[in-house]
Amino acid sequence: MRTSKIIMIILMTIFLFSACAVRQPGSNAPAVLRVMVHDSFSLSEPVVRAFEDENNVKLEFIKAGDSGAALNRAILTKNSPQADVLYGVDNGFLSRAIREGVFESYASPLLSVISDEYKMDPNDGALPVDFGDVCINYDRSYFAEKSLPIPDSLDDLTDPQYKGLLVVENPATSSPGLAFLLITIAAYGEDGYQDYWKKLVSNDVLIANDWEAAYYTHFSASSGKGTQPMVVSYSSSPAAEMIFAETPLNEAPTASILSDGMCYRQVEFVGILKGTTNREAAQKFVDALLSKTMQEDIPLQMFVYPVNSEAKIPEVFLQYAQTAENPVVFDPQKLDSNREKYLQDWEGAIQP
Repeated sequence: MRTSKIIMIILMTIFLFSACAVRQPGSNAPAVLRVMVHDSFSLSEPVVRAFEDENNVKLEFIKAGDSGAALNRAILTKNSPQADVLYGVDNGFLSRAIREGVFESYASPLLSVISDEYKMDPNDGALPVDFGDVCINYDRSYFAEKSLPIPDSLDDLTDPQYKGLLVVENPATSSPGLAFLLITIAAYGEDGYQDYWKKLVSNDVLIANDWEAAYYTHFSASSGKGTQPMVVSYSSSPAAEMIFAETPLNEAPTASILSDGMCYRQVEFVGILKGTTNREAAQKFVDALLSKTMQEDIPLQMFVYPVNSEAKIPEVFLQYAQTAENPVVFDPQKLDSNREKYLQDWEGAIQP
């Protein structure tokens, strides 16, 4: 009998604690906002905490692979969305996102401080957040030691003096790889880019599966172990080299080739997913992501440029990173309609 009374007391205690833990109507517990992002997404913790405290919201970031994989997940689950907001769709995937109808329209008041060149969704479902230029980066010391001129055009890359010196990424599995493929299509047309790739292959271009392998394994400047002194990367990469150097550097060990038609302008977007039950909190987060505070946080977190014209650019970007004056901007609709054909034709062109 004594044992039964003890068990009863324990059960009643557990019940009382559980009842107290239940969120009561009208309580001030924060709402949970789920934000699906690509794997490279990052915001500094103080900025995230400030947003949460100011808006009584708890942010839950769901990493879903690269931008294409994240969009695929949003499309496959659009009838029962796993998140309220999606960040990271770029202009290479924008038309597909619009066609699949994954976003709700939201004309944020912050659009007024963003240049029209970045606004690519006429229905304001996908709002621009940041941009970056995909370019060829080169190892400055290699070219100086070899007294080798820096290539100034795509044609230069097929010259025998650059044989085996370039590593690119597979466009079927890598966003910068796809960007470089689009650069070649823009330059040589849909009837000529395959021949160009055959020339690159004949000149021993190395094709890596992703950016990480290309930059950190094969590129000679980043790890010192690679053998290719040129890599398809971003124009902000030299600034990143300065920041993450193990010992302080006086100058960046890398630089970008910014000649006309040699870079691709990549724009990333954020949108509220259809079916969200947290529309108000989702709008607040979109506004925050476009605000001066978060826009100034983004460059040193993700090494891209803010689209908010009022946001200040970090000094390290001003010194060591550049943007292309005449980058390639590929029509999103054209890419959406021809993506698979481009990739299949590219696959055929690189075969021995």
